Amino acid sequence: MKALRKILHVEDDPDIRAIVKLCLHDLGGFELLQCSTGHEALKVAENFDPDLFFLDMMMPGLNGLETLQALKSLQGLREVPAVFLTSVNNAEKYHDAILEQAAGSIQKPFDPSRLVDQLQQIWSQLPE
Repeated sequence: MKALRKILHVEDDPDIRAIVKLCLHDLGGFELLQCSTGHEALKVAENFDPDLFFLDMMMPGLNGLETLQALKSLQGLREVPAVFLTSVNNAEKYHDAILEQAAGSIQKPFDPSRLVDQLQQIWSQLPE
Protein backbone atom coordinates (compact mmCIF):
# COMPACT_ATOMS: atom_id res chain seq x y z
CA MET A 1 0.00 0.00 0.00
CA LYS A 2 1.24 3.48 -0.79
CA ALA A 3 2.08 5.81 2.06
CA LEU A 4 -0.42 8.37 3.27
CA ARG A 5 1.01 11.76 2.28
CA LYS A 6 -1.67 14.23 1.21
CA ILE A 7 -4.78 14.99 3.27
CA LEU A 8 -7.64 17.29 2.35
CA HIS A 9 -9.16 18.49 5.63
CA VAL A 10 -12.59 20.17 5.61
CA GLU A 11 -13.67 21.76 8.91
CA ASP A 12 -15.68 24.92 9.60
CA ASP A 13 -14.29 25.52 13.11
CA PRO A 14 -11.05 27.56 12.89
CA ASP A 15 -9.81 26.30 16.28
CA ILE A 16 -10.13 22.66 15.21
CA ARG A 17 -8.45 23.47 11.87
CA ALA A 18 -5.52 24.98 13.80
CA ILE A 19 -5.18 21.90 16.06
CA VAL A 20 -5.41 19.52 13.11
CA LYS A 21 -2.79 21.54 11.20
CA LEU A 22 -0.45 21.39 14.18
CA CYS A 23 -0.96 17.62 14.52
CA LEU A 24 -0.96 16.51 10.90
CA HIS A 25 1.25 19.05 9.14
CA ASP A 26 3.63 20.46 11.71
CA LEU A 27 4.16 17.29 13.77
CA GLY A 28 3.00 14.52 11.41
CA GLY A 29 4.70 15.83 8.29
CA PHE A 30 1.69 15.39 6.02
CA GLU A 31 0.96 17.68 3.10
CA LEU A 32 -2.29 19.22 4.32
CA LEU A 33 -4.80 21.38 2.49
CA GLN A 34 -7.50 22.82 4.74
CA CYS A 35 -10.88 24.19 3.69
CA SER A 36 -13.59 25.75 5.82
CA THR A 37 -16.54 24.54 3.69
CA GLY A 38 -17.47 21.71 1.39
CA HIS A 39 -17.92 24.17 -1.45
CA GLU A 40 -14.36 25.44 -0.96
CA ALA A 41 -13.06 21.85 -0.98
CA LEU A 42 -14.80 21.15 -4.28
CA LYS A 43 -12.91 24.02 -5.90
CA VAL A 44 -9.43 22.80 -4.88
CA ALA A 45 -9.66 19.01 -4.50
CA GLU A 46 -8.83 17.94 -8.05
CA ASN A 47 -5.67 20.05 -8.25
CA PHE A 48 -4.54 18.90 -4.79
CA ASP A 49 -5.10 15.21 -5.61
CA PRO A 50 -5.38 14.02 -1.97
CA ASP A 51 -4.74 10.52 -0.66
CA LEU A 52 -7.39 10.98 2.04
CA PHE A 53 -10.39 13.19 2.80
CA PHE A 54 -10.66 14.17 6.49
CA LEU A 55 -14.12 15.69 6.89
CA ASP A 56 -16.11 17.31 9.65
CA MET A 57 -19.61 15.85 9.67
CA MET A 58 -21.64 18.92 10.66
CA MET A 59 -20.87 22.06 8.64
CA PRO A 60 -23.01 24.85 7.24
CA GLY A 61 -23.89 24.46 3.59
CA LEU A 62 -22.81 20.96 2.65
CA ASN A 63 -22.44 18.57 5.57
CA GLY A 64 -19.67 15.97 5.60
CA LEU A 65 -21.65 13.29 3.76
CA GLU A 66 -22.82 15.72 1.08
CA THR A 67 -19.26 17.02 0.70
CA LEU A 68 -17.93 13.48 0.33
CA GLN A 69 -20.51 12.58 -2.32
CA ALA A 70 -19.68 15.74 -4.29
CA LEU A 71 -15.91 15.17 -3.98
CA LYS A 72 -16.23 11.59 -5.21
CA SER A 73 -18.02 12.83 -8.33
CA LEU A 74 -14.91 14.80 -9.36
CA GLN A 75 -12.45 13.46 -11.90
CA GLY A 76 -9.95 11.05 -10.35
CA LEU A 77 -11.27 11.30 -6.76
CA ARG A 78 -13.83 8.49 -6.73
CA GLU A 79 -11.52 6.06 -4.93
CA VAL A 80 -10.15 8.49 -2.34
CA PRO A 81 -11.05 7.17 1.14
CA ALA A 82 -12.60 9.41 3.76
CA VAL A 83 -12.45 9.69 7.52
CA PHE A 84 -15.09 11.69 9.36
CA LEU A 85 -14.43 13.83 12.42
CA THR A 86 -17.66 14.02 14.37
CA SER A 87 -19.28 14.30 17.77
CA VAL A 88 -20.53 11.23 19.61
CA ASN A 89 -24.16 12.16 18.89
CA ASN A 90 -23.54 12.54 15.17
CA ALA A 91 -21.44 9.39 15.06
CA GLU A 92 -24.50 7.54 16.36
CA LYS A 93 -26.97 9.42 14.14
CA TYR A 94 -24.93 8.81 10.97
CA HIS A 95 -23.46 5.45 12.00
CA ASP A 96 -24.73 3.49 8.97
CA ALA A 97 -23.74 6.18 6.47
CA ILE A 98 -20.27 6.44 7.99
CA LEU A 99 -19.79 2.67 7.79
CA GLU A 100 -21.04 2.65 4.21
CA GLN A 101 -19.18 5.65 2.82
CA ALA A 102 -16.07 6.16 4.93
CA ALA A 103 -12.97 4.27 5.95
CA GLY A 104 -13.56 5.32 9.55
CA SER A 105 -14.37 8.09 11.96
CA ILE A 106 -12.73 9.91 14.82
CA GLN A 107 -14.86 11.37 17.55
CA LYS A 108 -14.70 14.89 18.90
CA PRO A 109 -13.26 15.85 21.22
CA PHE A 110 -10.20 14.01 19.91
CA ASP A 111 -6.81 13.58 21.52
CA PRO A 112 -4.34 15.65 19.44
CA SER A 113 -1.45 13.46 20.56
CA ARG A 114 -3.15 10.41 19.00
CA LEU A 115 -4.55 11.92 15.78
CA VAL A 116 -1.66 10.92 13.49
CA ASP A 117 -1.68 7.37 14.85
CA GLN A 118 -5.47 7.11 14.49
CA LEU A 119 -5.38 8.19 10.84
CA GLN A 120 -2.41 5.91 10.10
CA GLN A 121 -4.23 2.98 11.65
CA ILE A 122 -7.35 3.59 9.54
CA TRP A 123 -5.14 4.02 6.45
CA SER A 124 -3.28 0.75 7.15
CA GLN A 125 -6.57 -1.17 7.27
CA LEU A 126 -7.73 -0.04 3.82
CA PRO A 127 -7.76 -2.64 1.06
CA GLU A 128 -4.91 -2.26 -1.42
